[in-house]
Amino acid sequence: MSAVLEMRPAVLLRLARAGTRTDTLRVVLTAAGALLGTLALLAGLTVAAIGTPLDVTAGSRAQSDQYSSLLLREPGLRPGVCLAFGLLTLPVLALAGQCARIGAPARDRRLAALRLAGATPRQSSAVVATETGLAALLGACAGFAVHFTLRAVLDEPNADGRLPLPTDVLPHPVGMAAVLLGIPLLSAVSSAVLTRRVVVSPLGVTRRTRTRTPRPWPGLLLLAAAAAFAGVGALRPEESSLPERDSVLVEGGLPLLLLLVGGVCTVLGLVLGTAWLSHTAGRILHRFARGAPALLAARRLTADPWHGSRTLSAFLACVLVGAGAAAVRATFSALWNAETAAAHYEARAGVDDRALTRADPFYLDSMFLVDVAVVTAAVIAVGGLLVALAEAVAARRRTHAALLASGVPRSVLARATLWQTLAPAVPAVLLALSLGTALGRGVMGRQAAAGGHRFRACVAADGCPGALTDANSKAVEVPEIVRAAHIPWAELALQAGGALVLLLAATAAALLFLRSTTSVEELRTQ
Repeated sequence: MSAVLEMRPAVLLRLARAGTRTDTLRVVLTAAGALLGTLALLAGLTVAAIGTPLDVTAGSRAQSDQYSSLLLREPGLRPGVCLAFGLLTLPVLALAGQCARIGAPARDRRLAALRLAGATPRQSSAVVATETGLAALLGACAGFAVHFTLRAVLDEPNADGRLPLPTDVLPHPVGMAAVLLGIPLLSAVSSAVLTRRVVVSPLGVTRRTRTRTPRPWPGLLLLAAAAAFAGVGALRPEESSLPERDSVLVEGGLPLLLLLVGGVCTVLGLVLGTAWLSHTAGRILHRFARGAPALLAARRLTADPWHGSRTLSAFLACVLVGAGAAAVRATFSALWNAETAAAHYEARAGVDDRALTRADPFYLDSMFLVDVAVVTAAVIAVGGLLVALAEAVAARRRTHAALLASGVPRSVLARATLWQTLAPAVPAVLLALSLGTALGRGVMGRQAAAGGHRFRACVAADGCPGALTDANSKAVEVPEIVRAAHIPWAELALQAGGALVLLLAATAAALLFLRSTTSVEELRTQ
């Protein structure tokens, strides 16, 4: 019976830092993911730290006029900005966790050697968690350095004396400490969870795999989400489907509850149902496919539908948000058109041209920031998918080498990997686009209106310095102008094409590892 290995902190640090170039790549990618997550969280905490002055005369919150962006000046808009930064960290942390699987076979063999030397399974897991936690801590420290450097460089007021960014405030010290310690802790825990199915014994490494078929119950969540969105459209009265400048969201307790339930069911259905989509796509592909690449991909999908499901679900969440943003933009565009038409009517009715300036495209312009956040999150999620695909190619190197030795061309293996990626991703992307559009139209409605008011306009040649009377003014009635918020087919098609291009690019990048991992010499490795 072997003695138990004494794992002092110094020994644990030395074992965590040991490795090859692949391990160095894993550490670098993990640190990069932690850096991006730290920057996003610090940006959100900085926006949350902006003070809100109180308007004493009105007894309400006033704007923070020291900023040039209305997103920072308006107290009611800042929580949305903080939420956007918070959601942006989800794919970043998923990428950091997925990077823990790079070079896993070689690391598992080192852990087996440690077990042979007397290390316990808990000590082996501690080595993995320490390695990932140290890399994430390094990335978090680098993120703090980048944040404060950018804060000093970008602290430049514009010509009006206003700041473009909140460089005059600092996040709360408790929040900064939570970010600095929380990201390494979450990364370490996620790496331990991702490697929980690896059983390291003194004589080798085995992996527990799931053998049961994924259940279709997440599809019921998606059906419930579709029913909830349809219920919102049925319960919304005609007048409430016409958002105005100060009321652009759905109103009413029951419609709001249905939207909340539908949104939660949509996200959970996509995240939890990716494995079922992969298994179903594999069965359909195996039934109708005729070529060797498609059949090979179908067998892989049905044998292990959970592989890559976490990273694909993060990417689908980005597609869902992007489609919802497109639907919201369509409603804002309709609102802008209605307000512009109402302002032109006022100008034609004899009011001065200043009425045209009241049509403010702020809501429409602010959607650009949403697009930037969605694209950034999608690129990060695709990075996680690339890591998963590259790790899968490396893990199958012995199988690929055997197929290559038996006469299977590398092109067949490459096309099989392409089929395996796109077969579940294409229907999943279309489903995410449909549900995101339904969610956005449920929140904002299908129409927008402006006008519908009466006022008196001055018509006197020398102006109206006093009160408006029948002699120096006339009554102007602006009719209610309604514009339909059409489904943004062109933008949705662009998003679908962009999503498929990103998936193809990730697959092509992962296939670069195919040639180096399919040599016949791999058959002699252990």
